[in-house]
Amino acid sequence: MASKPTLTKPKSFTLPLIFLTIFLLYLTLTCELRPKNRELTITHLGNSAYFRQNVIMPMKYVSSTRPQWLQLLQDKIKRKRLNIGLVNFDDVSFFDYVGLHGTENMETFDVKFPKVSDKLKWKDLFPEWIDENEASAKPKCPEIPMPVFEEYEELDAVVAKVPCKHVGVDGSRDVFRLQVNLVVANLLVRSGGWNKNRRVYAVLIGDCGPMWEIFRCEDMLLHEENLWVYKPELEKLKQKILMPVGSCQLALPFSEQGQEIQKNYSIFVPDKTLFYKPREAYVTVLHSSEAYVCGAIALAQSIIQTNSTRDLVLLADDSISPKSLHGLRAAGWKIKKIKRIRSPHAKKNAYNEWNYSKLRIWQLKDYDKVVFIDSDFVVFRNIDKFFSYPELSATGNDGYIFNSGVMIVEPSKCKFQNLMNKRFEVGSYNGGDQGFLNEMFVWWHRWPSKLNTLKIFRNSRHRNLPDDSYTVHYLGLKPWTCYKDYDCNWDKVESQEFASDSAHERWWKVYKKMPMALREYCALTPEMDARIIKWRKKAKKANLLDGHWRIPVKDSRRLTY
Repeated sequence: MASKPTLTKPKSFTLPLIFLTIFLLYLTLTCELRPKNRELTITHLGNSAYFRQNVIMPMKYVSSTRPQWLQLLQDKIKRKRLNIGLVNFDDVSFFDYVGLHGTENMETFDVKFPKVSDKLKWKDLFPEWIDENEASAKPKCPEIPMPVFEEYEELDAVVAKVPCKHVGVDGSRDVFRLQVNLVVANLLVRSGGWNKNRRVYAVLIGDCGPMWEIFRCEDMLLHEENLWVYKPELEKLKQKILMPVGSCQLALPFSEQGQEIQKNYSIFVPDKTLFYKPREAYVTVLHSSEAYVCGAIALAQSIIQTNSTRDLVLLADDSISPKSLHGLRAAGWKIKKIKRIRSPHAKKNAYNEWNYSKLRIWQLKDYDKVVFIDSDFVVFRNIDKFFSYPELSATGNDGYIFNSGVMIVEPSKCKFQNLMNKRFEVGSYNGGDQGFLNEMFVWWHRWPSKLNTLKIFRNSRHRNLPDDSYTVHYLGLKPWTCYKDYDCNWDKVESQEFASDSAHERWWKVYKKMPMALREYCALTPEMDARIIKWRKKAKKANLLDGHWRIPVKDSRRLTY
């Protein structure tokens, strides 16, 4: 008799199904609540002045099969068909270069312009000297060819392949690279309209990167490897393209059409119907010692004596005593405390060891523009009008570099961070801030030399400074460390190139106009007096021909220290 088949108890799937349902529900809720942005870490791969940073990008730009920059433009511009100008793609297919496979929703225009001559060098655009007084002829910059801009109007974006001869600092002074950057800037301003509030975008590709002197880091929307996307503020960009192509001409606060840029440099703020009056200030820095407290007080008083309407801001580290800070405030300075910054290329205990503290001026975000002035300057004529110039404007120095003793700066968090990140990588010819800043801002604008009249007389018997000087930069031994009676630079042969009795007298005229309470900060110390006496004796022994050691000393400060 056959046995009955054994029946197995069916397995229950209820519990696993419940767990699976809960898990799927959790995933769904997580995806819904997950942030729609993704943080990308971007790292520069060449000599732009940019730096490693985190940029929060919408998730759709990260996951899209289209290039992120194109997806970003289409989302920002919101047009069915984009008009894109192409710059410097003559030797390569644009679509292959950027990884596109079609022209859907895009119309491209090859921007034609003659390439600048290879014979034109950076030193031709940035000569050491120009005839500012036009004694023989009016200085004129070499021509850098531009496109016929009327053929490329109403562009939504400009994409450029930035040339790069050398990755690194050596590649930054490249005339062709400057030409490409200026072509892009001009196209954007003209497409955006001189008076319209139309938004246009720039995409710059290349290992050397864009010139940050033209394309501001504040306007950057995206940076991936060797690609940058900008939404430039057109009023700022417009002012840049109105500047001469180099320091081969004086920068003037006038447009190409001969119309004066508004005296207050009022700029139209997007989404606002009123004109915005910029916040501007003069700024100086004191760090490491109190040796320049008197100089800073005299500087503030000299600016006030010219009837300036701008703020005065002084950055001071912990070496400045409360008593000195009280005097500086009384002189007119608004004090901001800082932590000093060491110059990585300076020798230990050198005079410029902590000169990178000057980089702190880029942190003054309460101001749109600041004119930095070293505290061994005195201002003799009102210079408020020079706030109408863009960053970085300064006077010339040696070769193609500028003098950082007086310059205009536009404070910015990203610029400061960039400068800080680059300070170890980028060198300095003098170990101080001037050498470093000249490598970071290779494209600068020339102010007249009388805005930074250097008190130095090499191989010259003429010791009088121009009467129309805006400022005097007191090189060598400072006036407050000498007797009032004469410039003590005469007492040392190696310092005589800095000696000028007329310039010395002009400083003391500012001193005499100062309130008595401020003069005590310029007191003669026993150490100063001993040094002067020492070198007067040496000058007498050497029988120096200028004979200043014979001048009787009447400085009343000797009686009070």
